[in-house]
Amino acid sequence: MATITNPILTGFNPDPSICRAGEDYYIAVSTFEWFPGVGIYHSKDLKNWYLISRPLQRLSQLNMSGNPDSGGVWAPQLSYADGKFWLIYTDVKVTEGQWKDSHNYLVTCDTIDGEWSEPIFLNSSGFDPSLFHDDDGRNYLANMFWDHRIGNHNFYGIVLQEYDHENRKLIGKSEIIFKGTDVMLTEAPHIYKINGYYYLLTAEGGTKYDHQATIARSKNLWGPYEVHPENPLITSFPYPRNPLQKAGHASFVQTHTDEWFLVHLTGRPLPKEGQPLLDPRGFCPLGRETAIQRMEWKNDWPYIVGGNQPSVEIEGPAIDEVKLQPDYPTIDDFNSNDLNLHFQTLRIPLEKNILSLEDNPGHLRLYGKESLTSKFTQAFIARRWQHFNFTAETKVAFSPNSFQQAAGLVNYYNTQNWTALQITWHEEKGRILDLTTCDNFTFDQPLKGNEIIIPEHVAYVYLRVDVQTNIYTYSYSFDGVNWTAIPINFYSYKLSDDYINGGGFFTGAFVGMQCQDGSGQNLPADFDYFKYQEK
Repeated sequence: MATITNPILTGFNPDPSICRAGEDYYIAVSTFEWFPGVGIYHSKDLKNWYLISRPLQRLSQLNMSGNPDSGGVWAPQLSYADGKFWLIYTDVKVTEGQWKDSHNYLVTCDTIDGEWSEPIFLNSSGFDPSLFHDDDGRNYLANMFWDHRIGNHNFYGIVLQEYDHENRKLIGKSEIIFKGTDVMLTEAPHIYKINGYYYLLTAEGGTKYDHQATIARSKNLWGPYEVHPENPLITSFPYPRNPLQKAGHASFVQTHTDEWFLVHLTGRPLPKEGQPLLDPRGFCPLGRETAIQRMEWKNDWPYIVGGNQPSVEIEGPAIDEVKLQPDYPTIDDFNSNDLNLHFQTLRIPLEKNILSLEDNPGHLRLYGKESLTSKFTQAFIARRWQHFNFTAETKVAFSPNSFQQAAGLVNYYNTQNWTALQITWHEEKGRILDLTTCDNFTFDQPLKGNEIIIPEHVAYVYLRVDVQTNIYTYSYSFDGVNWTAIPINFYSYKLSDDYINGGGFFTGAFVGMQCQDGSGQNLPADFDYFKYQEK
């Protein structure tokens, strides 16, 4: 048996939903405003996981133009039944105020990495939908039910309704089957039928440090549900020194070797040294990640082996270790016709008039669009931070003729929190390198008056960011050999859920390439490669 080290999906990979098809295992995770929607990972051994599919790839499946930061795809649920894969997901359109306007859909596919169907609209009564396939062939949809009424708790309970796939709609009665525990904020339902019991697994306590997974059971699908006598099933809240915090939002699976495992959301705080005391448990710029725990059964109740807190190392299943394919390449030279699956854009797919791998072969060409504060059309492609220490680097050719045009390397959390090292233009200095920062929607240009002038003979500029746990810094080169560091420190914690306007956001730090053109000329930038390397 192999030893598995947590987290198994590093960087922004929250809300895991695990399923098994034969001897293959798959985890679907949330992507929020990042497109394509949903990430699906594949494993043969529960230890080695590889990104295999991003199923929501068409605007007809997912159009998030204008969606708020941390809106979009919340808590997808993946299942395998009747010889095909079923994917349930929410598109959240409104996150502020009394309402959560959220629409729930179903897509299916015969193969995990195939072309997924057009979406079937299900309901809009709440988020975190989940499909349960009963052993009599009937299907049921569960989701949290939102209560917008003034003075009421917003999380009204878990609602259940039958789904008729032949007629592509919900049918019959809709009933609240579980109101949750006194921890409240009951969401993320998953239903399992085991040994004559229906088990209802939910998340409670919110998505911050007091997060947990709650388990209840009933002999009747419609309840009433009895809560586990030693609930919660898993949490980090009583264990402030555990390196895996925020444990909750879980799902479990029985292996083909008849063992049980639970995957759950987790977060790893930065070291406390040098960090502000805004949050007593710290900041997680890598976002909410996915971990796995071994599970056992006692008196028809599930328990986490070793207690109800997460373990950094667990004993894997009785399966030989299987490495399926290489993970993300260290250097992407853009010589392929397709982008690597780890790259994503914001809210919408970028058509060939915005992003092209053909217009300048061997390059990623981005045609300048809206600013980094836009929730509509950004020419920005990025990948999540996966490590506390890494280097990201690119090489870009860009010839602006206006200060409204800029292209370069960006570290990004959302439209209100990012930093960017960009080639732009100055009336007196010509082409320059400049830094722009956005900190909870407060803007700065820390090089103002000391911008870096780009020599006229230089066609390409090399840009790099070095992330060293709590601090990250930018540097540049005009020849790819001699590098100059820009002596300004940026703080990793400012790209975390825990920092952004006091919390309430759900993604993680990204790094990538962007081109903007406020003049409307759509001036292109050509990126020759992108490198991401753990230190």
